[in-house]
Amino acid sequence: MSALKDRTTAVTADLLRGMPLPRHADGEDKDQRGRVLVVGGSLEVPGGALLAGLAALRAGAGKLQIATSRSVAPALAVAIPEARVLGLRETPDGAIAAEAAAQLAARCGACDAMVIGPGMMDPEAASGLVQGVLEGSAASAFVLDAAALHALDACTPLGRHAGRVVLTPHAGEMARLLGVAREAVQADPLEAARQAARRLQVVVAMKGGSTHVVTPQGHAWRCDLGQVGLATSGSGDTLAGLIGGLLARGAPPLAATLWGVFLHAEAGAALASRRGRIGFLARELLAEIPPIMQRMEVG
Repeated sequence: MSALKDRTTAVTADLLRGMPLPRHADGEDKDQRGRVLVVGGSLEVPGGALLAGLAALRAGAGKLQIATSRSVAPALAVAIPEARVLGLRETPDGAIAAEAAAQLAARCGACDAMVIGPGMMDPEAASGLVQGVLEGSAASAFVLDAAALHALDACTPLGRHAGRVVLTPHAGEMARLLGVAREAVQADPLEAARQAARRLQVVVAMKGGSTHVVTPQGHAWRCDLGQVGLATSGSGDTLAGLIGGLLARGAPPLAATLWGVFLHAEAGAALASRRGRIGFLARELLAEIPPIMQRMEVG
C-alpha cells in the first residue's frame, strides 16, 4: 500500500476510451440496455429520486423504476412518465420506512442496478432500509449515496455484495462513515477514500473540488475537470444516477464510476461555457450527457 500512497491516475477522455462502455446494437430491446431501480425521495425532497432516475436514463439505461414514499409517488409518476413508480410505506414525517425493505428486496431480482439514497432525509429509517435491502437483495450492482451511507458503519450484509457496490460520499458523509472529523477528510480525501474502499470492499467516488475514485486494492484516479457550478443542490443525485445507469448497461463498477464522474464534470463544463461558471441547475446537466457520450464513442 505504501507504494500507492500518493499515486493517482488522471481521469481523461483518452483513459476512458481505453475502457469503453458497453455497445448496444440496433434491434436490442429495453431490457438489454439494463434495468435501474432508484430508491429515494421523501416528502421534503422528492426531487432527489427524480434527478437520479432521469440521470440513469440519460446514461443509456433501458428501464427505470423508482421506489419512493407513498405520499409523493403519484407526483413523481406524473413528473417522470418514463418510469414505473412504486409507493412504499412511509414514516410519519414522509420518509421511506425501514419496513419497506422486504418489499424492495423482492423486486431486486428484476433489476440490474439499484441506486439508493438520493432525497432520503431520515438517517435512521434509511439505515434500516438499506440493511434490509442488502440482506435480501439479488440485484447485480448498487450505488449508495446520501442517507444510504448512514447504514454502512454497522452494515454486516455488505460483504456478500463485495465488488458490486459504489459509494458516492461527500466529505461530511465520509467523516461519519469513518468516525473522524470532517476536517480530517478534507485534509486528505484520497486517504479517506482508500480507508473506506478497503474496509468495505467497494469502489468509492470521494466527491469534492477534485473527485477521487478508489478501488478496494487502493488504486486511485483523480478527476480535476469539475466546475464550481457543480456544487449545487441535486448535483450529487445526478452523479449517483449516472453511475447507476452505466452499471445497468453492463459497465463494471470501476468503469461505471470513472465514466460517471467524467460525464458529470464534462456536462458541468459545457453548461459553464454557455451560461457562466455558477447558476446552472442540476437538472440542466441531464441533457448534456448523451451528446458527450456520443462524441466519446466517435472519437
